[in-house]
Amino acid sequence: MALLKNSLVLQGRLRHAAAAALFTARRGAATATEEYARRNYADNTSEYNTVIGSLVAQRRPYLLRDAYDDMMLDGVKPERDTFHTLIVGTMKGSRLQDALYFRDQMKEMGLQPDVNLYNFLISTCGKCKNSDAAIMLLEEMKAHGVKLKGETYICLLNALASTGQTDQVYAIVSDMSAAGLGLNKFCYAGLITAFKNKTPTTEETMAKILDFVGQSKGWQYVERAAKDSAENIMMNVSEEELYNLPTAEYVNRRGGFVFKQHTVYHVAIHACAELRSKETLEALLEMFNKDNRDGSTYDAYMVMQAMRCYLRCGDFDSAVKMFEEYLSSRSPPVELYATLAEGAMIGYTPRGMQLAQETIEKMVSRNFFLNARLGSDLLLAAAGETTGGYTTANYVWDLLQSRNVTPYLTAVEAYHKGLMAREIPSDDPRLLNVSRVLDNLQLRFGPRRNTQ
Repeated sequence: MALLKNSLVLQGRLRHAAAAALFTARRGAATATEEYARRNYADNTSEYNTVIGSLVAQRRPYLLRDAYDDMMLDGVKPERDTFHTLIVGTMKGSRLQDALYFRDQMKEMGLQPDVNLYNFLISTCGKCKNSDAAIMLLEEMKAHGVKLKGETYICLLNALASTGQTDQVYAIVSDMSAAGLGLNKFCYAGLITAFKNKTPTTEETMAKILDFVGQSKGWQYVERAAKDSAENIMMNVSEEELYNLPTAEYVNRRGGFVFKQHTVYHVAIHACAELRSKETLEALLEMFNKDNRDGSTYDAYMVMQAMRCYLRCGDFDSAVKMFEEYLSSRSPPVELYATLAEGAMIGYTPRGMQLAQETIEKMVSRNFFLNARLGSDLLLAAAGETTGGYTTANYVWDLLQSRNVTPYLTAVEAYHKGLMAREIPSDDPRLLNVSRVLDNLQLRFGPRRNTQ
C-alpha cells in the first residue's frame, strides 16, 4: 500500500537526481543510502509496472514520462508489458508525443510493436486529431510485416475521420472490402464522424449522416477471432474508447445511460449537436421511433445530445420538453441537469440564466450533487457572464464549496477573473476564498518535468 501511495503522489519529481547528488557528496555514508531508499518508490520491473498501472488507472498520464525516466535512472529494464501499459495510458490521456516516444524507446530495446500496440497508437492519433501520424503508423506496419486485423482498420477509419478526411476514410472502407471484412456499427460511426468533421459543412453533410444511419441497419459483424479483443479487455479499453467514440466516457455507466445497440444513433445525434442542425436531429429522432416500435426508447446519452442540439440552436422549449419527458419516465442522471443548465447559459440571456439557475436548484432538491468535472463545466460557463449580479456563478461556487469539491484550475481562473471585473472590495470573504483556492491550484499544477 505504501508503494501505491507513493506512486500516486510521486512527490519531488527530481528525487533520483537529488538522491544521486547526495550519494556522490556523501559516498560511503550509511545515511545517504537510507535517504535514497526513503525517497525511492520502486526498485524493480514489477514494482514499476505497478506504479505505471496505478497512474493509468488514476488517469494521470502526465506523470508517465516521469515514472519512465525514473525507471531508466534506476537502471530497471522495462518489459513488453510495461510499454503496452505506458502506451495505453498515453492513449487514454490523448498524449501522442509521449506515445510515439515510448514506441521509439521500445524499438531501441529490440522490442517490435505488435498489432495491438499499433491499434493503441493509431487510436491515440485519432484522439489527437493527427491523421498524418496515423498514416505514418500504417506504413510502418506494412514495412515491418505486421498484419492488420479488423480492429486495426476500424482504428484507422476513425482516426482519419477525426480530421474529416472523407476520401481516405472511403479508401479504408475499400481496403476492408478487399480483405473480406464487412462494415459494422463502428465503421458507420466513423463515416458519420468523417462528414461531421469535414469542412466546410454543406447540405451534403447532413444528408450523408442520415444516409449512413439508414445504411447501418444492415451492418455486418467484422470477422475476427475472440483473441483479437482479449488485450483490450485486459487493459480495460472498451471498443468505444479504442475507436474514439463520443460515448467512451459513459459506456460503462449503469442505469441505461448508453444502450450499445444504438451506437450509430449516438454518433449521429452528437454530430447534430456539434453542427447545430435541429432539422437533422428531428429527422433522426423520427427515424429512431420508426425503427423501435417495439417500445425501445431513447437512452440518457441520446437525450443529453438532443438537448445540447436544441440548446445550441436556441430552442429552449424543445430542450426542456425533452428533459421533462425523460424525467416523467425515469430518474435522470445528474449529467442531464448539468447539460440543460450549461446549455441554457449560452448567450447569457435573462431567460437562459434563469432557466440555468432553476435547473440547478431542482437538481439539488432531488439530492443530486455536482462532481469536480460537472461543477467545473458549470462554473466555467457561468463565469463568462459579464452583466447581472453573477448569481449563477456564485451559486455554483457555493454548492461546490459546501461539499468540499474543488473545481478545476481553468474554471477557478475564469471565476476569479469575473469577480475581479466587478466592484468587490479586496477584503471580500468570497474573493479571498477564491484567491486562496486559485493560488493552491496554481502551485499544485505548476510546470512538470515532462510536458507537451
